Amino acid sequence: MILLAGGIGSRVGAEVPKQFIEVLGKPVIAYTLQRFQDHPQIDGICLVCVKGFEGNLRRICEENGITKVVKVVEGGEDYQHSVMNGIRGMEGIAAEDDVVMIHWAASPFVSEEIISDNIRVCREKGNAMSCCPAYLLYGTNDGDCSKQVVDRDTFRTLSAPQSFLFANAKRIYREGLEKGIIDRIEPHTTTLMAELGEPIYFSYGDQSNIKITTKEDVDMFLGYELARRWRAEHN
Repeated sequence: MILLAGGIGSRVGAEVPKQFIEVLGKPVIAYTLQRFQDHPQIDGICLVCVKGFEGNLRRICEENGITKVVKVVEGGEDYQHSVMNGIRGMEGIAAEDDVVMIHWAASPFVSEEIISDNIRVCREKGNAMSCCPAYLLYGTNDGDCSKQVVDRDTFRTLSAPQSFLFANAKRIYREGLEKGIIDRIEPHTTTLMAELGEPIYFSYGDQSNIKITTKEDVDMFLGYELARRWRAEHN
């Protein structure tokens, strides 16, 4: 799998990239790594790291018993280029028909069930993206008001992990480069796939599986982790 830890997370407002913010004495990325370390279907992890933090990541892995990291590569100038660096990093490690999962280091809420179903759907369909129904109400953004309500049943909330057969992941990014669209679209794999007319297949997700983006999200993860520990102690 490819774990993206190449961003700086400026919206959190911390002195370090958001994946390195400590929660209960451990950096966020340590929690995320542990989810994949513990999953029996994950064979190896390629870390895409923000420049200058490679030593931090190696130390975090050693301190938390993370043994599945097989490679560390440098992050790119944006999301798309970080993914491409990760894909190149998997060359010689992953076979063409292997499932290669992409996940965000700042998404530690991911569960075993989410990972397992993502792999299952990818094996059946060639790709998979964790998603859940749109539970909130949606309206158009028309200045300081909404003039039209959007039917939420026509939407799905897309998240990570996102999985591809390795051959498919390479093909999608190769075609994106050949058609010159990588640098002119919103920097996400989903946007690239939509531009190429590729279907995105749904796998199981839930509302808690968010990406830490703001200070409030850090507090939310703190509460989530405290609740998880309380349940472990009392069950």
